[in-house]
Amino acid sequence: MKELTIISGKGGSGKTSVTAAFAALAENKIIIDADVDAADMHLILPPIIEKETTFKGGSKAFINLDSCMYCGECLYRCQFDAISPEFVVDQIACEGCGVCAHFCPVEAIRFEQKICGKWFVSSTDYGPMVHARLGIAEENSGLLVSLLRQETREIAKEKGHELIITDGPPGIGCPVIASVTGSDAVLIVTEPTLSGVHDMERVNELSRFLRVPAMVCVNKYDINLEITEKIRAYAEKNQMKYVGSIPYDRDVTAAMVARKPLVVHSQGPAAQAVREVWSNVTSHLNRLMPHLYYPAQKKQDEGMHPVSQTA
Repeated sequence: MKELTIISGKGGSGKTSVTAAFAALAENKIIIDADVDAADMHLILPPIIEKETTFKGGSKAFINLDSCMYCGECLYRCQFDAISPEFVVDQIACEGCGVCAHFCPVEAIRFEQKICGKWFVSSTDYGPMVHARLGIAEENSGLLVSLLRQETREIAKEKGHELIITDGPPGIGCPVIASVTGSDAVLIVTEPTLSGVHDMERVNELSRFLRVPAMVCVNKYDINLEITEKIRAYAEKNQMKYVGSIPYDRDVTAAMVARKPLVVHSQGPAAQAVREVWSNVTSHLNRLMPHLYYPAQKKQDEGMHPVSQTA
């Protein structure tokens, strides 16, 4: 069982569209939507929810006024000004550090775990999917991502799935670290803009720090051919496998509107390019982990190049 995580330095680079296409092309896989702060894989792969579980994150302080002696110790100790003069805790300002409860002389402050969202195990037309919905402005997204990956691994072991495909969050923050750590490889989806290059470099530095091999592809490569070539040169210089270029194509938006993976909805240039990227990704994964033999590579070896196959 191997894990491929698709990431991007910034939002809007096409990461989720590429991941959904991979989900349609891959065999014997399970999908994770780890972009829990702004989950949207369900918009392309409509799920049938089979299991729903509440997610509890950090704790918040609550003062029992019946037990409180109004000594003001908690007001003095709180570094976030989360406790009012009336000894009521502001649930937004409270950081859950526990200092107030630790120093309360009459133990009038308790911490209650807060429900931050829900996570789901679902079936889709393209295989099982584990995904989540985090509440607005809720924290502990990294913890939730780790939970999703743990549950997915258990399902994969039980059901015999050979590949986990993870749609990771953008950026380099805590949920990204939770998505990438321990993966077998990452695919960085970027775009040929100055911000795209900058953020690709940052996320590559993260993957190198975590010692996870990185591949890169350029989405909408033809909007700036000069920068696309700079990305290709950067990849070669930094030992990143360049796995392909995807052209700008209105079919990508049409596929999202139709709630279908691009390679199912279209046979256009972007869809064909994504198929080629997937073929290159699986070939590179086989070189990295030769003991895992992907069905797509088997078709290629048999003379049935996956680029020519329909989903």
